[in-house]
Amino acid sequence: MKKGIHPKLFTTTIRCACGATFETLSTKENLRIEICSQCNPYFTGKEKFLDSAGRIEKFEKKYANPRKRKSGKEGLQGK
Repeated sequence: MKKGIHPKLFTTTIRCACGATFETLSTKENLRIEICSQCNPYFTGKEKFLDSAGRIEKFEKKYANPRKRKSGKEGLQGK
């Protein structure tokens, strides 16, 4: 290996939002993550919704009653 071109490696502690911690090697010293293998729904088999900025509520509000919305094409019914 050439000297001076590779980044430094640190022993890093990765902390998940669920409280789990892991130790590994990385180019960054401390990492915080939202989902790990202990809380990921794929690995645990438990369903978990991650709602960022109200996306679920926004979707439900938009598509709750589609017939109440006006289409704006009321005068073009026969064409």
